[in-house]
Amino acid sequence: MFGRRLPRHLVPVHPDNVVNKDWIILLEAGTIVGPSPQRLRVATATQERKIAKKYKLFGTSSYFLVLGEYNPRTHAVYFCPQLYRCDNEKLAPLTGDEIGSYVAQAIESAVTNRRPWYEPSEKSPDEPVINTPLLKEFDTVVVEMPSAQKAKIAS
Repeated sequence: MFGRRLPRHLVPVHPDNVVNKDWIILLEAGTIVGPSPQRLRVATATQERKIAKKYKLFGTSSYFLVLGEYNPRTHAVYFCPQLYRCDNEKLAPLTGDEIGSYVAQAIESAVTNRRPWYEPSEKSPDEPVINTPLLKEFDTVVVEMPSAQKAKIAS
């Protein structure tokens, strides 16, 4: 009744994700028009973050990630630790865009189909763009690399 709506560019964040240095992966769905094999693209991948803290009535606080380009109709936010690739028995860190592409490949089958346009009078959809139950804890995520990338890495 007395609640206020938060601005759209504030994304709720768990307090554990406020101080860690994980990658912030912003995936975008429903904006690629035409014959493209991808349904998701990496909009932003960064480790820099701006956090807003909002206080509730009885002193409890909530944390929000400030993303100026965030739109709940088309974006989803993921946190991912630094990943490494084994090159000639040496570990090489992956860049943010490479990590984002692996996350996009892992969840691509869960993207909901929506039209890329909407009427100005329509409200935001009730369900998120990527509609899967979020994994709270996991040890390993296996992402199959496409054969073209395997051939490029092998040569």
